[in-house]
Amino acid sequence: MTPTVPPPRTALPAGRNSRAGGASRGTCAQWYEQELGWATAGSAPVRLLTGLRFDALVVPAAAGHAALERVGRTGPVALTGRRMSLLVAPGSADELPGLLDWLEWGGVALELTALGAGGRITAPPPPGRPGPPGAAVWLRPPCPPHEQEGEPGFPALSGFGSRGGDAPDLIRLVDAVATECHRARLTRARAGLPPRKSAAQPLAFS
Repeated sequence: MTPTVPPPRTALPAGRNSRAGGASRGTCAQWYEQELGWATAGSAPVRLLTGLRFDALVVPAAAGHAALERVGRTGPVALTGRRMSLLVAPGSADELPGLLDWLEWGGVALELTALGAGGRITAPPPPGRPGPPGAAVWLRPPCPPHEQEGEPGFPALSGFGSRGGDAPDLIRLVDAVATECHRARLTRARAGLPPRKSAAQPLAFS
């Protein structure tokens, strides 16, 4: 009996590849590298490297949502499970300890992680593309450079990493995030609950 050769498989339309969740390593990484100029690493999931085009403030999701309501404009914001990553200007991770001291948050235990050079965050699927269940998502997605006219840049200190004063204010963002992290910690303490355990050390600067 002559074996039958199966017909060629047709490529699945974008967004229907169940293994990749609509954002394979190739398409996901290419979008970040080619459209945004951001460095990536790894696969399943792709990681975005911090300390090059941006740093990241990583906080509990509830504190992050409350902070976003207070500050309004920010840079890109991603949600991964119960943690939120707020992208800020490169170099901000190094500035954060002194900034927290200046804001009188120095020495206060906060569930706040700053990722700079050598750090990584999980890359959500590019805006408009579906991902697998539980994947990271953009709450405030980044815009490609050719679409950024009138869009805010990364939150930065005045004169540092900003575009002529157009970027959101890093000081206001850090103060709001620290306030909401502290408020959440006090709420848990009053309820007799232990502090949340994070995969990263609070106030760890990479």
